[in-house]
Amino acid sequence: MQIVIRRYQPSDREAVERVFREGIEEHINPAFMYAMTRPLHITVSLFMYIGAYVMGGQSVVLALMSGGAWIGLVYFCCHEFYAGYVRARLNTDMQDIPGYYLSNPDNCFWVAEAEMNGRPQILGMVAVEGKNDPGSDGKKYGEVYRMIVSSSCRRAGLGKRLAKTAEDFCRERGFSKIELSTSSTQTAAVALYFKLGFKLILVHTRSETLQWIVWMTRATILTMEKNI
Repeated sequence: MQIVIRRYQPSDREAVERVFREGIEEHINPAFMYAMTRPLHITVSLFMYIGAYVMGGQSVVLALMSGGAWIGLVYFCCHEFYAGYVRARLNTDMQDIPGYYLSNPDNCFWVAEAEMNGRPQILGMVAVEGKNDPGSDGKKYGEVYRMIVSSSCRRAGLGKRLAKTAEDFCRERGFSKIELSTSSTQTAAVALYFKLGFKLILVHTRSETLQWIVWMTRATILTMEKNI
């Protein structure tokens, strides 16, 4: 399968939104499993089951309902963490990709396309936004966004190719470094970035999502950078 990486075109919008949504929301279930295996959440789960059983007069039904409500809340938070992110992005930069990424020479948006079953199909994407680097005498750096590889094309080196496309663009623009952010539960992406030479510079929980939802997921945001 021959994959071509090219600049985004307006006709790509529907396919890009679909791949973006699927690529982000596929992390909901792994994030939920991760959260539920954290010591704190295990302790709370046991407390909810046992507490409801004892206080409810040894009612198994009440214990199951109480524990189930807690588990449902954790799942809701994991779902909202990722699905909410998708909604926010589709209503901001991805609502007008040509205007946001292609009208500024320091920004760009690429898609990875291949012919499958006789039809072109979008299999991945990546974007770069040029930003001023504070305290660097006017130098700029590139921030990588929307790095997604379709589940139908994993382990084929596409992620590496997309990252190289973004890095080459940043180098051509004379940027001093590349920066990106991802969540701690996206383990495959984190491993790829380390392999490509990125270094972890910051771990935090700041997000557009409500802080209590982020806390419930037990996830963190990783900021990574690479000098070029």
